[in-house]
Amino acid sequence: MRTTASTDRTAGCQSPAMRPAPRAPRRAAAVIVSVLLATAAGCAPQPEEPASGAPSGPAGTACAKGEAATRTAGKLTIATDRPAYEPWFEDDDPSNGRGFESAVAYAVAKQLGYDRSAVVWRTVPFTRAFAPGEKTFDFDINQVSISAERKRAVDFSSGYYDVRQAVVALKDSKAARARTVADLKDVKLGAQVGTTSLDYIDDVVRPKRAAAVYGKNDQAKSALRNGQVDAIVTDLPTAFHITAAEVTDARIVGQFENQGGTPEQFGLVLDKGSALTACVTRAVDALRENGTLARLEQQWLSDAVDAPVLK
Repeated sequence: MRTTASTDRTAGCQSPAMRPAPRAPRRAAAVIVSVLLATAAGCAPQPEEPASGAPSGPAGTACAKGEAATRTAGKLTIATDRPAYEPWFEDDDPSNGRGFESAVAYAVAKQLGYDRSAVVWRTVPFTRAFAPGEKTFDFDINQVSISAERKRAVDFSSGYYDVRQAVVALKDSKAARARTVADLKDVKLGAQVGTTSLDYIDDVVRPKRAAAVYGKNDQAKSALRNGQVDAIVTDLPTAFHITAAEVTDARIVGQFENQGGTPEQFGLVLDKGSALTACVTRAVDALRENGTLARLEQQWLSDAVDAPVLK
């Protein structure tokens, strides 16, 4: 149950009907009635007014600093999966503020008025974050791409990162020599379940053999390392980290072009109809406008430079 701080606006108020009114001339009586009605309105329970300059969410929900309609008053609960992969997080510890998504999460929290001590981290598996049903978090940050299908079950903030999907193959494999999407049709590909990486295999490459599907990205990387698949598909920053630090005898074959006019974006995931959606979206928008997102991307994802485009 979500709890919010509230103010009792009725304390010390007495109904005008209970106050004896002295006799007065008709004109004076009209004035008295007007005053009493105004007093009654002031004593009735009123919705919280947004703080000056604070944005407002659905149905007038205030986004006052540190007073949003979070699951626990005064706290902001943020979720991600475990393990928490680099370069999005460091040392499998989302709470340390290191890695792009950890840094973004704390920047959003600060924009909403919550300091680091008020942030509570929760572990939620990747696919459960955007599955139907009530959430155990205020928002989830875990490289979840915004899509129309997922929006039927959850809310998203505006995008905090523009994504490209990439192919990673062992350097001495046939897959490593691919230059076009068509070159990948005879390749055994793998990806994590529920990801847009898997969608790109099924909808863009359309390989002759069904893709190998893994519950965790670690399993996909192990399959690549052990030769169970010829190549895996993942987002570009993760692909750079895999080839630099985890499967060093692999290389990035190339990246896919974005499908359609709108780039794929990662967004923060919220409960469907959450009172926080507008507040969190405005926080992300503010971080984009003031240059914070660009600065954090440069700091944590600078290795994700251009890779050849597979056409």
